[in-house]
Amino acid sequence: MFAAMEKLVIVGCGRLAEIVAEAVRKGLLAEYELVGVYSRTAAKAEALAAKMQQAGMPCVACSSLEELLALKPDYLVEAASPAAMKAIALPALRNGTSIVTLSIGAFADTAFYQEVQQTARANGARVYIASGATGGFDVLRTATLMGNASARFFNEKGVNALRRSPVYTPALEAEKRIVFSGTAREAIGVFPTGLNVSVAASLASVGPEEMQVTMQSTPGFVGDTQRVEIRNDQVHAVVDVYSATPEIAAWSVVSTLINITSPIVF
Repeated sequence: MFAAMEKLVIVGCGRLAEIVAEAVRKGLLAEYELVGVYSRTAAKAEALAAKMQQAGMPCVACSSLEELLALKPDYLVEAASPAAMKAIALPALRNGTSIVTLSIGAFADTAFYQEVQQTARANGARVYIASGATGGFDVLRTATLMGNASARFFNEKGVNALRRSPVYTPALEAEKRIVFSGTAREAIGVFPTGLNVSVAASLASVGPEEMQVTMQSTPGFVGDTQRVEIRNDQVHAVVDVYSATPEIAAWSVVSTLINITSPIVF
């Protein structure tokens, strides 16, 4: 007998969603069928669904979250924003749909995080936190379990990524500067989408209140550097990841989806 395919849907239809959909089309996610997509920008959802249809894979461009969840998906990939994650998480989990999320910044809200845990448990669903543009969640969790751990997170960006942010000043065009220093919870308040990975690293280790975050602006720098460091009495680990584009985040979703159905889990 053939095993049933896992029904997959995507919320957010930008470049990261396109990469996940392409992985389905190319057979990298052979256990899944992409049955629906949803975006606040209807044209993006329609374009993504059309690409799947052209490949002979039925996929619906949904006009609402309710329509998307009515497809009874097993898994929902969230590739939109922390605000979108807050809007979709509880309805999806109550639907029995597990979530793979990139917008981990939503979980800096402790009350929301706890409600998500309770709702997932009550409905037999799970939330999978994709590593995004960082890594080392395994060693972060392990070192924290050993006890007496401290952790910090460093992010480096170019000025282009900060021009519309509250920390921007014209001086950043010519000077390398530390533009933020605080906790992961504080960081996500200042940068709702730019430091999601710091919240992910904090949840895998010491928590959003204890993870110390520093952001550096460097003129001419392209891409992102994410460095997470953890120490305890026996372990000192540093995970340093540079990414020229955000595409690594989408591929971390693909990796997570493969792990979910794989007989061997990394």
